[in-house]
Amino acid sequence: MSSDSDATRVVRAGLPEEQPYEPPLPGPVFAAHYHLPGDIGAAPYAYGRDANPTWTALERAIGELESPADAGEERVHTVAFASGMGAISAVLLSRARPGSAVVLPDDGYNLLVPMRERLSGLGVEVRTAPTAGDAQLGLLDGASLLWIESPSNPGLDVCDIRRLAGAAHERGALVAVDNTLATPLGQRPLELGADFSVASGTKALTGHGDLLLGHVSCRDAELAAGVRQWRKLVGAIPGPMEAWLAHRSLATLDVRTRRQADGALAVAGALLNRPEVTGVRHPGLPGDPAHGTALRQMRRFGCVVSFTLPDKEHAERFLGALRLVDEATSFGGVRSTAERRGRWGGDAVPEGFVRLSVGVEDPDDLVADVLRALDVAAGG
Repeated sequence: MSSDSDATRVVRAGLPEEQPYEPPLPGPVFAAHYHLPGDIGAAPYAYGRDANPTWTALERAIGELESPADAGEERVHTVAFASGMGAISAVLLSRARPGSAVVLPDDGYNLLVPMRERLSGLGVEVRTAPTAGDAQLGLLDGASLLWIESPSNPGLDVCDIRRLAGAAHERGALVAVDNTLATPLGQRPLELGADFSVASGTKALTGHGDLLLGHVSCRDAELAAGVRQWRKLVGAIPGPMEAWLAHRSLATLDVRTRRQADGALAVAGALLNRPEVTGVRHPGLPGDPAHGTALRQMRRFGCVVSFTLPDKEHAERFLGALRLVDEATSFGGVRSTAERRGRWGGDAVPEGFVRLSVGVEDPDDLVADVLRALDVAAGG
């Protein structure tokens, strides 16, 4: 399977061997317990909080996408979670030790802010630096874990993952990469040197805006076991229906993300020509500050475009005038969404900052809708 292209791989990832008269993707297994005679031994399924056949299939599929070269050897260990924050928490909190030091981005997902407070309360030294310019390099001495988010959310800065991972390992630190925005088809952190590849499956991985999910992938079985034990202890398990829906949705991941990346680049290019729009960011834009680094480590540049309008009121007029773009949080879905990110707090962005997630609509239609909404907003 490793020699196949991404477009082929996603269609068959994690499927069982074909059996006569059986479905290609078996339905979800709803079970709190399993028949368990005699000694437990190496029973693959004993209790519903520990394992489920539907999770197993999804985890195998994601592992095949995270590192296709290892797929046949089953060297990638993936653990599915009930949400992206479940996955993030499992890595950060299972590794937290009093007196240890963790390096985080100061421009990442806004829930990293309360996570920093939680880690500090556990006696962990938290160091932060921006994503751009590989600024986290200067904070690695004595650290036990480096957390990278690239591209960052919502600012879309990019760092050199291979460089940072190599420097962290030289100092004895583990490396985790939040790969939510890129997906395994856009970027493969494990192949760039990361120990943990972490993502919210709520976003582009499943892509339909109808479920919450997360995952952690590792090459090291011991690291994966620690994450899996954390999932068991806190009960952050995905429902079998959510896991099955996620696995089903993987088949269109290549089609969706390819179309979304093309649409995002078209929208970003159109925004560059508007005088009232500043700070347009998308890693695929040739003039973007992150473009050079993104070219070296990303296969596609994602569905998110960020930009700033003159003020809060201007941004809200723009969002209200959109016809094909829903005003909603999250990103990566088949339907385009946008929001004024400052309404949440926690992100260091201007009041007129907009995060726009491009769906699979026709790019020409989206560009026309965005330009029309900008015209309406400019008219007051």
